[in-house]
Amino acid sequence: MSRLDKLVEIVETYQTLATENYDRIRGLAEQIRGGLCDYIGMGEMTCVYLVPPTGPFEPKAHGDKAFSMPPRGFRPLAPVSFGLAVRLTRGNDWLRVSMECRKVGEVFKVQIEDGAEYEFSLPLSFETQLPFYDHIYSHILNWFSDQIERYKEGEYASRVIGFDFADDTNLQEV
Repeated sequence: MSRLDKLVEIVETYQTLATENYDRIRGLAEQIRGGLCDYIGMGEMTCVYLVPPTGPFEPKAHGDKAFSMPPRGFRPLAPVSFGLAVRLTRGNDWLRVSMECRKVGEVFKVQIEDGAEYEFSLPLSFETQLPFYDHIYSHILNWFSDQIERYKEGEYASRVIGFDFADDTNLQEV
């Protein structure tokens, strides 16, 4: 086997694993999105979208652009980040919670930006994800509670725990 053949072979294996990693994390993100929406329970209203983990976002389905790496092409074998846009009101008020997901052995670890890390084993079920949904929900509630308390005490705070709010001046109901 030539050096080039050996290089091509190992890169093909690397890309196969990068594809497996991306596909598994994307599937997990889709399940988290749907499960969290069911957990919040806004009925027929869509209450969670997958959105880019950084930069400007709109509360809508972003498809491939919701992830920190593309679904095709030469990809690194690395953690994948994504964002969840979570509806805050019955109107059109949203915030983004960014997450990073990586494979460690036979589990996936998901870390909320500036929050706790959770492990998921495959296959996933709604019941096994409930503690994670509890954490995301509590994370959001606690942030607002902390901001209310800081205001009451006369101390305004900054957005330092990974939330970004959607600017609803140009948004339409989705």
